Order: sequence, then C-alpha cells, then structure tokens
Amino acid sequence: MATTPSSAAAVAERAGSPYARLFRLPGAKAFCVSGAVARLPISMMSLGIVLALNHLYDNWTIAGTMSAVYILAVSAVTPFYARLFDRLGQRRVGFPVLALQVTSMLVFAFAAMARVPIAVLFVLAVLMGLCQFSIGALVRTRWAYALRGNSDASLLNTAYALEAAVDEIVFILGPILAAFLATSVSPVSQLFVPTFAAGIGGAVFFSLRNTAPPVIEVVEVKPAPSDDADVLRAASRGPETGSDTAVTLDSGGLRTPRRRNRSVLTYPGIGPLLAVFVVFNISFNAFDVSMTADYKALGIEKFLGLQLAMFALGSCIGAIIFGTRKLKGSNWSHMVGFLCLLTCGYVMFRLSMDHLIVLGVLEVLAGLCVSPLFATGNLIVKDIVPEGSLTEGLSWVTTAGTVGTSLGSTIAGVVVDHAGPHAGLMIPWIATACAIPIALLGSRLSRRGSDKAGKAVEAVEASL
Repeated sequence: MATTPSSAAAVAERAGSPYARLFRLPGAKAFCVSGAVARLPISMMSLGIVLALNHLYDNWTIAGTMSAVYILAVSAVTPFYARLFDRLGQRRVGFPVLALQVTSMLVFAFAAMARVPIAVLFVLAVLMGLCQFSIGALVRTRWAYALRGNSDASLLNTAYALEAAVDEIVFILGPILAAFLATSVSPVSQLFVPTFAAGIGGAVFFSLRNTAPPVIEVVEVKPAPSDDADVLRAASRGPETGSDTAVTLDSGGLRTPRRRNRSVLTYPGIGPLLAVFVVFNISFNAFDVSMTADYKALGIEKFLGLQLAMFALGSCIGAIIFGTRKLKGSNWSHMVGFLCLLTCGYVMFRLSMDHLIVLGVLEVLAGLCVSPLFATGNLIVKDIVPEGSLTEGLSWVTTAGTVGTSLGSTIAGVVVDHAGPHAGLMIPWIATACAIPIALLGSRLSRRGSDKAGKAVEAVEASL
C-alpha cells in the first residue's frame, strides 16, 4: 500500500524516543536549557544563606531562621507573580522582575560580606525572597503552549517528566556546588553563583519570543438588538452554572460577556491537590533531617551527601522512565498509586536505616516514584485549570511543596531533639500515608466538577 505524504509526515513526527521528539520542536532546547540554568537559585540560595551566616556570625539558629524567612517570603509571592505572567505575558513581566531579583540577590550578598547588622540582613533576606518567581512554572507553561494541538497527547507527560528530572538534577548539583564554594572559595561565593545563573538564564529565557505563550486579549463585540430572538433566548436562560461569564440584557441589547478574574483555587480538585503537595512534601525534609542526625550520631557525616543523593538519583531515573510510558487510568489514580508505593518505601527506610548499603538501594527504588508524583500533579493542574491561568496553577503547586518542606524541617527537628532520629524517620511514611485519602477526595471532587461541566454543555447544546 502506498504511503501518502500526510501519513508519512505523521509517521516521521512519531519516530524516535519521546524526548527526541520534544527537542525537535522549534525553540524547545533553548527555553528548556535556559530555564534549567535560571532554576539554580532554588537549590542554592537557602543552603547558601545558612552556610554564609553560620560562617560569618557563628550562629546556626540565626542562619536557619533567616533561611526559613527567605523561603516563606518566596512562597508568599510566587502565586502573585504567576498571575501577572498569565495576565500580562512572560516577557513583559519577566525582564522587570528579573532585574529586581538579581539586584536584591547582589545587595544581600554584598551586605553579608560587609557583615551588616543582623536585623538589616533579615530585612534584605525578606526583600530578596519577595523578588523571586517560579521559573519552573513558566517553563512548563511554554511546554504546554509548544505542544498544543500535537497529535500525541502523551508528549506533555514526557515534557513534565523531563522538567521533574531537571529539578532533581538541580537539587543534586546545587547543594554540592554551594558547599564546595563556601568551604573552598569564600563563605559568600555560593551566593553570587546562583545570582549570575538567574540573571543569565532568565535573560535568555525571556528573550525567546517565539515560544512565549500569547496573552489572551478581550475583544469588544458590538451589542445585538434587544428584540433579537437569540438575545431574548440567551437572556431568559441566564448564566450557565459554573461559567466564568454572564449574559446581561439592557436597553442596548445583549452586552458583551465580561470574563471574571476567577482564582485558580476555586476550581474543583485544586484545593485537595495543594493539600496533598503540602502533606507529602513534609516527608522529604523530615527524611533529610532524620538521616543527618543519624549519621552524626554514627560519626560518619562525610557520607551523608552520598546517601541523600541516592534518593535524588532514583527520582531522576523515575522521571526519565515516566516520560517514556503511557500509563492507563486517570492522573489522580496514578498519584494515589505513587503515594502508596512511596509510603511503602519510607516504611522500608525506617526498618533498614541502620543498614546503610541496603538503605541506599531502597532509596534509589523508592525515589523512582518521586518525580512522577510531581509530574502527575502538574498534569492534574493542566487538566483542571484553563490555559490562561496555567502558570498561576503550576506556581500554586510549587508554593504548596515549599510550605510542606518547611514544615517537614520544623516537625522533624522537634521530634529528633526529643525522641531521636529513629522516631524522626517515622514522619515520612506517616506524611505520605495521610496524603492518600486527600488525593482520593481530590479525585472525587474533580470528577464531580467534570461531570457538572459536561451536563451544562449538554443542556446548552440541547437548547440550541
């Protein structure tokens, strides 16, 4: 049978691995790589603050508190910046905010070098945090835009899995680089490197016009006459349930619907999804703190970085595998499954924590579920939230995860101080187990919202 040109093109489009097909998209390599470079601060600044402050002021409490204040400031403004990016465009908002970000980071680094009073440094840390935004959410939004209309819907899974792997690589290399710079170059050099990375990577990213999602503009439509049959029928029905627009009838006829600025948090399923990310992210820092205390008690702290890297390695491998597979079922069911597997992995961590080689192997295996969990969460947001609010939705997921990791450090610190590292390593599996019923609730609410929207569409079609 002869192959038509159109079918040959379709076969060529589907040829090769999913990752190779992703990078054949025009501009994909540029925004993916520049976004990865610009993401370096998320894994270096928090630790960099701790290392710099402890060395300059010889106080772990102040260093840890300032790092926590910085993280909370970042979490507070991330959704705000995301909404601006959605409403005004990545390029228009990106360059001014990037300039503020780089300036605030440089001011903080130079102030730390000058050993300014602690109170001043706290203020500068807050200001620096208030200038941060989620570059990862912007990259994921570009992937969604670049893949719009693609015949293979699973490529978005691959793209989000790739970004999860990039996150893991950043979190593996960032702390190692920060610790090396602080101990081998200067106590504050680890503050300058992420600053330059953010500036260079961000500038390249925002300069890429072709892959930037367009801003949705409101177009005015001339009102129809008030005695028009369609006008009277639409006015008699009123606004559809769950609609973002309302039809009004006045002396001028049918008015142009005005889009309400609906918050991402009001969509069915988003609330439980964010709760899931807060709860299960508690497990990561709780694991880190508990293992740090255990290694310190055993006198083998020099191997701690290698041990923790096993978990991140497994997560990176899991992201690559997830991106090449088409899983059956809904994204919510995938999330529940990954949470169950991760819970079992954490239970095995607790049982084998004194057998370090076995623990390392288990970390790699359990880590296979981590990046797919994050990628699945982003896919759920993509399913629920409209395209014009996607960056905001993805940024809320990032914020929820940040809040969870901060809580994990605090809770684990208290437990380890009072009951030891073995008790602290109970927290991870408890946290992920608690996230499972929340995910089931989110799945139910999301399904109800979809059914309700489907019935509304059927009712409209039936009335026409």
